Amino acid sequence: MSAVVRAEQPRLFLSEAIGTALLLLGGLSVVIVMFGNGSPMVRLLPSETLRQTITGFLFGCTGGSIALSWVGKESGAHINPIVTLGFWMMRKLEARVAAGYVAAQLIGAAAGSLPLLLWGSLGRSVDFGATVPGVGYSTRAAMIGEAATTFALITTLCVFLAFRQLRRFTPFTMPILYAIMVPLEAAVSGTSTNPARSFGPALISGRWDAWWIYWEGPLLGGIAAIVVCSLLARRIGVAKLYHFEGDRRRLLHRMAAST
Repeated sequence: MSAVVRAEQPRLFLSEAIGTALLLLGGLSVVIVMFGNGSPMVRLLPSETLRQTITGFLFGCTGGSIALSWVGKESGAHINPIVTLGFWMMRKLEARVAAGYVAAQLIGAAAGSLPLLLWGSLGRSVDFGATVPGVGYSTRAAMIGEAATTFALITTLCVFLAFRQLRRFTPFTMPILYAIMVPLEAAVSGTSTNPARSFGPALISGRWDAWWIYWEGPLLGGIAAIVVCSLLARRIGVAKLYHFEGDRRRLLHRMAAST
């Protein structure tokens, strides 16, 4: 690795931390407004399924917007340890950089969750968006649900990133995907698909119920998706959720400079 590439790492890690912080602050604020006790949205939209669909869509919009922003252009806007793991498994990211990304994502998750405390009793009524197994569902069922939804997420990313014609539309798949997954899975596990997303609200709410499934489930789903999409992985050149061909050329130039 060249000195130039090493010098860029702090900026990349900072971008990942900022992106994850924005995801949790924006996305979980939507959860609190939609489901917090006393929120006017509960009265305006009495259908829980409709509120779940809207929440999933807006959460996906938050993630997609981050991918399209300068944060996404800098680091690739993984904002999810499982996405980072996927790029590492596909050999698109060095282990040292991947580890730095995951650390930055967890730090960002903590930082982005702290302002949620300002929601007060409204936020506390839903544990600031903490993910826990649903009432009547076992931890095994919740883990399987997390594995299945994460599999869908990583597979979707692989398909869209693998084909040049689809690549630029990758961020726009997130609102649609989460609008579908959240109503189907929310009652079972809370639909995390992202250990950092679960870590932040657990930290400020103290709700660590079966916290391990929000690592194990997404890990299993992510690994399974990479194995299934192994042929598509060969077509993915850059560890970014949104990029142009110019990004690929710049990355290859940096790699050549480091050899």
